[in-house]
Amino acid sequence: MNLKIKSFQIADSIDLKQFSAAFAAKVYFADKEELFYHIESHKYLYVFKYGIVCFLGYNEAEMSTLLKLISTYSKNYFSIHLSDEFDIETDAPTVVYGYNKIEIPTSSSEVIRLIMLNASQSVALDYFDQQTNLLLEETNYHTQELEKKGRIELGGKELKKYIGRTLNLKNKIAGNLYIFDSPESTWDDESLNKLDIGLKKTFDLQSRFRTIQEGLEIVKENFELFKDMLQYRNSVVLEWVIIILILVEVINLFIEKFFK
Repeated sequence: MNLKIKSFQIADSIDLKQFSAAFAAKVYFADKEELFYHIESHKYLYVFKYGIVCFLGYNEAEMSTLLKLISTYSKNYFSIHLSDEFDIETDAPTVVYGYNKIEIPTSSSEVIRLIMLNASQSVALDYFDQQTNLLLEETNYHTQELEKKGRIELGGKELKKYIGRTLNLKNKIAGNLYIFDSPESTWDDESLNKLDIGLKKTFDLQSRFRTIQEGLEIVKENFELFKDMLQYRNSVVLEWVIIILILVEVINLFIEKFFK
């Protein structure tokens, strides 16, 4: 049997408590970070606090209806959703990993949950990668400006916003690091642990995560440089203000002495 997973990044975060109260379905697994529902045979729903919704066995109309419901419990709901699809082929002799596909012998709820979890992590990484690339583009613009003009046209308020965007993204990633850990179900089950390792390799999660970290480090190094340059620029301006004030005071003293 062929099953299809579809994952969406729909918002910065989802209020799981409010959603679970509004959604009348039996929860298979729940904690403060995620809700996993086994709706019926070969039909699952996975909702994550960090703004991901993952479906298996839903048609387009059903997904659209549920996303509309979840949007009311979302913070910073996105008008355009990042999404990805992944196929599952059941009743295979052994586990076989392919491009956007996996073949599995059994489709237990724990196996399905693990596959949907990794598929959701992949979409989250796509989102973080997209945001990191936007920061890198902004950084490159300022460094090119520095190369051409010998200065950056970046005021104190703009620099603070730039730093804020970078730190906010770093905090989002740090706050969601748990998504890159293996769930407890894999700790005592060797087959689930092997499946989890294989899925992480299939989705290339670790490598993609390192790429995002490296990009953010580049941005951080640059905004530290920009901050130092702005502080130097402000200190030079302050020195000139002091010099001018001293000069004005000296001129006043000469005028007073001359008129006396």
